[in-house]
Amino acid sequence: MSEQDNAAVGDGASGDKKKQIPLRLSYSLWVELAAWADAEFRSVNGQIEYLLNECVKTRRKNKMENKE
Repeated sequence: MSEQDNAAVGDGASGDKKKQIPLRLSYSLWVELAAWADAEFRSVNGQIEYLLNECVKTRRKNKMENKE
């Protein structure tokens, strides 16, 4: 990994490091996400991060249930 790949920004609240990545979205998807984020008092970036975290939690939960 390059030095740039290892660059991260501190979260502050949780102390987690965050990786910056470029993301390309269709305009219509961005409009939907922006409206959803606004309704939940988040930025679009915050909404995307929230949704990704929820998906990962659900996946982990399903993975654990399937092991049993």
